[in-house]
Amino acid sequence: MATDKTFTVAGVSLFKGEYKARFANDVMRVKVLSKSGHEDIRLVELDEPMSKLDAVLAIKGMTEFADVNAQNAFLEYVERNVPAAKPESTPTATKTKAVTTAPKVSTVTPQVPALKGMTPLGLKDVEDAPF
Repeated sequence: MATDKTFTVAGVSLFKGEYKARFANDVMRVKVLSKSGHEDIRLVELDEPMSKLDAVLAIKGMTEFADVNAQNAFLEYVERNVPAAKPESTPTATKTKAVTTAPKVSTVTPQVPALKGMTPLGLKDVEDAPF
């Protein structure tokens, strides 16, 4: 998870027809949730401060949260916030990345040493030229 925040209160609430896991550091959070339109607010104090995932794992077995709605809210939270384990790669499943750039080709023009009386084409006389 992205943060190291811990919470001392956890539970579920119904808001706009959907149950969700809720976390807080004070039981008085019930008042805020209630004023915001939440229903069926069920929060419990945790034995010690916990991360959200640890809190969900700790309270999902409690009788207060044994109903299907609460269990689905916890399951949804875990599915959204726990990264799926990546399958281990095998040598046969590993693909190599194709090279998309062509190798650079050198375009060096060979140099002919200049000799006295030679033309740029290396001929002694222009009359010897094949053209």
